[in-house]
Amino acid sequence: MISLFIDGIICGLQLSLLAVGLTLIFGLGGVLNLAHGQLAVIAGISAAGLIGAGVNVPLAALLGVLIAGASGLVLDRSLMLMAYRYKGEARLLLGLVLTLGVSLAIEGYLNYSFPLVALTISLPILNVTLFGVVVRTTAIVAALIAILTLLSLFLFLKVTSLGKAVRSIVQNELGAELCGIDQASVRTFIFILGSLMAGLAGIAQGLTASLDVRMGMEFTIFALIVATVGGVRSINGTLAAGILLGVVNVFASFYVGTYLTFIILLTTAGLTILLRPRGLLGDWT
Repeated sequence: MISLFIDGIICGLQLSLLAVGLTLIFGLGGVLNLAHGQLAVIAGISAAGLIGAGVNVPLAALLGVLIAGASGLVLDRSLMLMAYRYKGEARLLLGLVLTLGVSLAIEGYLNYSFPLVALTISLPILNVTLFGVVVRTTAIVAALIAILTLLSLFLFLKVTSLGKAVRSIVQNELGAELCGIDQASVRTFIFILGSLMAGLAGIAQGLTASLDVRMGMEFTIFALIVATVGGVRSINGTLAAGILLGVVNVFASFYVGTYLTFIILLTTAGLTILLRPRGLLGDWT
């Protein structure tokens, strides 16, 4: 039981890391990036290719994350410009269509070009004992990556001038513009930041299990579920929902199987929309 709970916390931290990037992009840009999961896959597959070419694991992982960030930059400065010309529902719907097309294109390319490539990272020390439970060192490293990244994000948003600019745009877009904040530049920065976080989530997946080219849409769906339950404009809510759903995911997978677990998670998201449309913790916090 304790082992399942620890695995659930680790899984939840990974889900939070993945979903927070989606929350940031939606909160600032007003678009739901349906290619978000593919950015995680790009990072993982890039890292796997570099490791296969002889690059050491930490450097390969770092380069993979940077490649995901660069991919986000290209997406933001190309196709997403068409969506940014509009406001409200028009921007949201056009963004959905564009990013869905990008997601399908990336998945098709990766399946065609790298069908057998997968990222699985192992460490010299396989296991450690934590609270009397044997835990894989790779899972602990993945959890530490998520914790440090999320803490850094919170500090960035609370302390730095750029972080405060991000929060001001989310809370009052017109007011931020009147204060002279360059919304386009901040939006691009956040899109890159969200893409980097997706890349880190992809590397974390390679640490805890394995990542292959077919997992992009699955990642996006999980990120959407977590963001929906936590609140698509709430970082705190996304973090709480990620950990909660991670624990639910691990326990349900153990007792009822993966297929029913996915139905449970989707049902949870549906009930959240019906009972609390703003998510667990409401607006951006």
